Amino acid sequence: MDSTPLDTTIVIPTHTEDRWSSLVRTVACAKSQQAEPAEVVVVTDHNRSLFERIQRELPGVTVLENAYAKGVSGNRNTGAFHAKTALVAFMDDDITAGPEWLGQLVAPFADPRVVGTGGGILPDWEGPAPRWMPDEFLWAVGGSYAGMPTETSPIRNVWSASMIVRRDVFDAVGGFRVGFGKLGDRNRPEDTELCLRMSAHDGGHWMYVPSAMIRHEVPANRSSFPWFVKRCYAEGRGKVQMSALDEGGSHNLGAERSYIWSLPKAALRNLGAGLTGKGADNFLRAGGIVAGVAAAGWGGLVETVAAKRAPKAPKTLETVR
Repeated sequence: MDSTPLDTTIVIPTHTEDRWSSLVRTVACAKSQQAEPAEVVVVTDHNRSLFERIQRELPGVTVLENAYAKGVSGNRNTGAFHAKTALVAFMDDDITAGPEWLGQLVAPFADPRVVGTGGGILPDWEGPAPRWMPDEFLWAVGGSYAGMPTETSPIRNVWSASMIVRRDVFDAVGGFRVGFGKLGDRNRPEDTELCLRMSAHDGGHWMYVPSAMIRHEVPANRSSFPWFVKRCYAEGRGKVQMSALDEGGSHNLGAERSYIWSLPKAALRNLGAGLTGKGADNFLRAGGIVAGVAAAGWGGLVETVAAKRAPKAPKTLETVR
């Protein structure tokens, strides 16, 4: 592995002009890092007008068009495979990061066994945070959740909104699995799936750096209870789909099972807080935990049944270099 990890390219996938102001802000964050990136690459997702606008209005960045099927996995691969640096960092187009973000995530790469890092993610609610939202379910809106490490620690997987990978390992496993990630109403854990394959490649590991905090926008339409239930349902289906890939036995759900077993205690803790006069919102959060678990469990069951009924197909990694 490369021993000079400070050489980093930042890749920012984007797909719609509706998020133009957020994209401009994210690009400004990328370009203002204290650990200056070698290149900032913005990749558009089959949107020619957006591609041309970035060329006109965002100087100092490299602009590429998604070379793969529509979807964020192909977007990220396009930028990462373009990079020539030892490390590739990924930022979503709706986040803000302080100037120390990149340097903090690069630091763990001094250990050659580290294949990737990820930082803490704080939900940036467009409106008030929902009173019923449990801290244990902040992952549903792209945030770090209760129970994650509070200090820099090894971790099974991180999220691509704030992620750095060793390019040689990323390339060796073929990058993100194109066609598996987020597209339309599908919400499958392409970042978790990548983390597992990269760790399995040569026995390396990931590091979580909670101090490398970003703020991730949460639009108002993702603050509703029906959206939350739908998101948990999709996650349940996506995790079963990920497990079914099972290449080399790396796609296990051990972390998910441990997480699920922690949730009854969290629900009881909220109920206890409510019963002892610490606020009625605790009852709502306990209900949110029950609803989230039920929706994810139902999604997992639906996907398991569907998989058993579907004809067997070869397990291929859809990447084209």
